[in-house]
Amino acid sequence: MYVCSCFGVTEAQVKQHAEDGACTPRQIASACKAGTDCGSCVRRIQAILGRGNCPRRDLADQGKPVLTALSPEGRGAVSNGGSAAGARPAVTGPQTADDLPRPLPRSA
Repeated sequence: MYVCSCFGVTEAQVKQHAEDGACTPRQIASACKAGTDCGSCVRRIQAILGRGNCPRRDLADQGKPVLTALSPEGRGAVSNGGSAAGARPAVTGPQTADDLPRPLPRSA
């Protein structure tokens, strides 16, 4: 049965992405685009995902960071937190008002 008619995503595909570690509609959207066009399938995706086993949700419930990658070997095992070669540094926003961009002066 189709869950997302915009992109032709089936319930089986959503379940497979969930088994692979996606546990929110946003993560499903990242995996297969379901829910990114008209949005009418998002509630169906939420219903499919339910409150089942989710490694990231389990980490959040324990108060641990959830924005680290899951290891491909074992679902639920968290990677080394970005110390691998090629890891991107953390992105931070403006710290004070002086760090904010200034508007361009208007010409007369």
